[in-house]
Amino acid sequence: MIEFTHLNKAGNATMVDVSAKQVTHRTATARSIVYLPAEVLAQLTNGDLQTKKGSVFQTAIIAGIMAAKKTGDLIPLCHPLGLDNCKINIQLNDEQEVIIDCTASITAKTGIEMEALVGASIAALTIYDMCKALSHDIVIKDTKLIEKTGGKRDFKRT
Repeated sequence: MIEFTHLNKAGNATMVDVSAKQVTHRTATARSIVYLPAEVLAQLTNGDLQTKKGSVFQTAIIAGIMAAKKTGDLIPLCHPLGLDNCKINIQLNDEQEVIIDCTASITAKTGIEMEALVGASIAALTIYDMCKALSHDIVIKDTKLIEKTGGKRDFKRT
């Protein structure tokens, strides 16, 4: 039977003890999808949105990387990790959506999928924040793990 790793035998919240785990190279990619209505997309120039606050996508990239680095401070039972790398890629698709992929990597005993998920999520929220003056019909539709390697088992969404 699979059990929750963040509960001890008494059912109390606990941080997972990783002291006996092996150090491995770990990577994870997470994706958030943001729907932008026509009035926001009309402001698109050269693949980005320019506001009084600056470039929307470049600001979202920086925010996502900063958030991934702070995951241990944001998610109560996550281990604080020093990332080896974090990259955020932002693309537009044909359905008026912004596709945000956050890929993080580390060589450690635990991690890195939560960091990738937090990075993609905060990048999406940053896009919402910077564009909400144009429309409140912006929708953050989907955030999910795409793949991870290292640790107990690899995962790849099909």
